[in-house]
Amino acid sequence: MGLIVVGVDRSDGAKAALRFALEEARLRQATLRVVHAWQFGYIGATGLEGALPAVGGELEDFRRGAEAALDETLTDVGAETDGVAIERRVDQGTAAAVLVEESRGADLLVVGSRGHGGFAQLLLGSVSQQCAQHAFCPVVIVRGTAKNGNEGVS
Repeated sequence: MGLIVVGVDRSDGAKAALRFALEEARLRQATLRVVHAWQFGYIGATGLEGALPAVGGELEDFRRGAEAALDETLTDVGAETDGVAIERRVDQGTAAAVLVEESRGADLLVVGSRGHGGFAQLLLGSVSQQCAQHAFCPVVIVRGTAKNGNEGVS
């Protein structure tokens, strides 16, 4: 039994990566670890970033929000889990660092080519690029759905 790790957020690219990873886990009879990374931000009384660091109960709110995002992504994909053992992970840290660490001991790391954030004109997002360069296992980068409805794998 192998292990496939897939990074998810609420983006279309992450959903495409999750669909690919589910099928790959099914074919390989591997466990699928679905990972969502989160970071706490700086939230001030005015709502402007940088005013006060988030602390205490707010950290738990961020964690719960990340867990909800992971669940929402699984639901949106309509993840058919027959025959696939799924582990859910919500880890604090930057997406790239969390996924590279999760790749230790994995047989495959799957990421979307573009997630939330960054510059839309880039072909590869910074997370997928960092994973491709630093992961401890092979990496599959899945392109989101194209205008013709087809997904691609890099």
